[in-house]
Amino acid sequence: MNSEGEVEAEYFSKDFDWEELRSETESNPSLRHHFQSFSSSSSQSPQSDVQAWKQFHTRHSTGKFFKERRYLLKEFPELLSSSPSNSNPKLLEVGCGNGSTILPILRANKDIVVYACDCSDETLEKATEIITANAADLFKHHFKEDNGLHLRDSCSSDEFDRCVGGVDFITLIFTLSAVPLERMPRSIKECFTVLKPGGMVLFRDYGLYDMTMLRFESDKRVGFREYMRSDGTRSYFFCLNTVRNLFLGAGFIELELDYCCVKSVNRKKGKSMRRVWVHGKFQKPALR
Repeated sequence: MNSEGEVEAEYFSKDFDWEELRSETESNPSLRHHFQSFSSSSSQSPQSDVQAWKQFHTRHSTGKFFKERRYLLKEFPELLSSSPSNSNPKLLEVGCGNGSTILPILRANKDIVVYACDCSDETLEKATEIITANAADLFKHHFKEDNGLHLRDSCSSDEFDRCVGGVDFITLIFTLSAVPLERMPRSIKECFTVLKPGGMVLFRDYGLYDMTMLRFESDKRVGFREYMRSDGTRSYFFCLNTVRNLFLGAGFIELELDYCCVKSVNRKKGKSMRRVWVHGKFQKPALR
């Protein structure tokens, strides 16, 4: 990260101390239900998870629900670079939604080739439409429907062969938290398969004690640190050790892993909001 980007990222990611938030949260009796043990019942089927997200994206099909994630270029400056030995780096975006992650990357790096997958073909069509309208024909992009859980299961053999062992970067941005915890290891292992040696997963997702976690009532719990929204979509809230164990268990090397603690103010309501995300970079070992 260059020095300027580093300063900005530090400013926006360390607005408060996570350990202080943890202590405050765990000592609050009204939040006790978040820390109680949970005997997981059988989770809903993968098809139910996929259907819930399809309906979610249908409701938010205008593309205005998610803003472009321009901050990711500061957090992951690797996406801006190319080299003589790799003039067209390949990126796989897992869970592309309406393109809010892809679009700023395409704008900033005209040489990058983007592959994207999502659980909804309607979402992919909308993402393609938004990107085409904004980026015209300056860029190459490939879109294929995926079941949102396992890359291999629903990508065509031709499309999967394009990616296996040949992708430089995978972005997992607020995607893994939507996958049931017991299915996460397989999803991470498949990311490992897709990457070329030395390739990286760039990770950002909901962190433990994020404001949105603490808003859930006890009846929304479907697992330990796992919740189901009223629309049927799920969300898991990660601690650093959970993320570390998932990626190291799949064979990755940890490069960066930390909480991003961001304080924002809802001026309309005059309320301060404390957001917690997990930022990580993990690398597939290079060949020797």
